[in-house]
Amino acid sequence: MVEQKLYELIRKDPRYPYEAYEFLCEAVSFTQDLLERTPRDEDDPETDYHVSGGELLRGACEMAVLEFGLMAPVVFRHWNIRKTDDMGNIVFNLIRSERLSKSERDDPEDFHELFDIEKVLRDGFELTTVPLKPGKGKS
Repeated sequence: MVEQKLYELIRKDPRYPYEAYEFLCEAVSFTQDLLERTPRDEDDPETDYHVSGGELLRGACEMAVLEFGLMAPVVFRHWNIRKTDDMGNIVFNLIRSERLSKSERDDPEDFHELFDIEKVLRDGFELTTVPLKPGKGKS
């Protein structure tokens, strides 16, 4: 049933592929874990697990770097995610399809031009070289 909702969503708004929607759903849980806001059965029902737009964007980028490595910027471009607003579009499409829930604090503006996604994905890596000692590395 859930997948059918996503397919219907993609039919209505084909800008982003199925995998981008799935990734963002997983990124919500990843970000909640990262921020220690994961719902547990024993928690008070009044406990707030809300993740802000900025927190979700950063969590999604961190998850992308962990999952896709140096290919993260390529994957996001393939999914047509070029700006933080694109992730906001995906999130609010997921809310409309009832795959994610919305709080009164959520607003599409929370995702508007927060940072350069490609730069954040690239900067997730520190590429270093280790100089070879003389005589090492030669056959």
